[in-house]
Amino acid sequence: MLTRLVVLIWLALIGPVLAQPAGSFDAFLADFRGEAVAAGVDSAFYDAITSGMTPDPRVPKLVETQPEFTTPIWDYLDTRISAGRIARGKTAMARQADLFAAVGQAYGVDPYVLGAIWGMETDYGAVLSNDSLIRPIVRSLATVAWQRRSRFVEDKADFIAALKLAAANGGTSPVGSWAGAIGHLQVNPANVLAHGTDGDGDGRVDLHASLADALVTSAVYLRRLGYQPGLDWGFEVVVPDGFDYLLASREQLRPVAFYAERGIVRVANRQFADLTTPVFLYVPAGKDGPNFLMTANYLVFKGYNFSDSYAMAVAHLTDRLKGSGPFVTPWPRNTQFPNLAQRRAIQQALQQLGHYDGAVDGRIGPITQAAYARFQARRGEIADGFVTRDAYEALTAAIR
Repeated sequence: MLTRLVVLIWLALIGPVLAQPAGSFDAFLADFRGEAVAAGVDSAFYDAITSGMTPDPRVPKLVETQPEFTTPIWDYLDTRISAGRIARGKTAMARQADLFAAVGQAYGVDPYVLGAIWGMETDYGAVLSNDSLIRPIVRSLATVAWQRRSRFVEDKADFIAALKLAAANGGTSPVGSWAGAIGHLQVNPANVLAHGTDGDGDGRVDLHASLADALVTSAVYLRRLGYQPGLDWGFEVVVPDGFDYLLASREQLRPVAFYAERGIVRVANRQFADLTTPVFLYVPAGKDGPNFLMTANYLVFKGYNFSDSYAMAVAHLTDRLKGSGPFVTPWPRNTQFPNLAQRRAIQQALQQLGHYDGAVDGRIGPITQAAYARFQARRGEIADGFVTRDAYEALTAAIR
């Protein structure tokens, strides 16, 4: 959602080959006029705000590759849940303790979840004054929609929403990230229109200038995504040898008891409070890394931002802000990963072998991981779905 503080460094290192949009930016704006007007944007306003507009130069590199989808999860967490960010978060939440408590009580969302999203998205509001990251979003979203127009309907919806927000703001574009996310907790324009709520009682919804508006809007949004009050996001667990990792599917949530009966226990001799809680087993770094039983609220975090790395960071930062420590099981930090071309080759090979029917985009998410787990199971291996450089070598050999 938000351009992360390290994204430009990361992108410079990986140097991806980016898909080029077909047609000029001016032609896209002209072609899109009818769609915007049909969606309720005034034609004269559209002409005025797009007149002389040029593409946002930040977007072409950022649009294809985001650290949530390309950075090893432990590096992602290390960067975003540093000791400094935890300390800053505790201080920032203490300064706004009454506001966080009031929003949590009124809307049923754990205040520390909101604090974690605030920290993840804007470092507790610190980046909102950074003009290199926070700029008028109409231009950026026009560029995003142009760059990806053949693939992402939601980009067009956000561009139209940004136009409507600008029209309601006297013709001035709201400011936000390169992808259009607005305010302290970085909500995209379509969701600002759908869920924007006045939290400070001034009769306006301003997620950039008002922390109260931002917290309440995100609380409303999370509840509408299905957030359940009082439900933890999940638990770090130990999985016994011989466990069938094909059961690690988020397509079906099962009671904690289902996994406990198969030998799964919480780390550090902690006990499950409720064996009836529906959960799924999440194995983000294979059998040798931390494993988790995740509740439906974890999936709500993914509704806020689809990346598992992002959702895990929000979950873990929530706990760290409450005073909990790091995960008990270490990450397999010496793992070697495939590059972008190899990740695409992995998906193509899985397609060829009949395990995968998703996009060949090099983004390794739950669908690709599940497909690789099926490939592992067919070969008699532990089917943990952890896609590494070894996976590339094995799949390349399998399709020769």
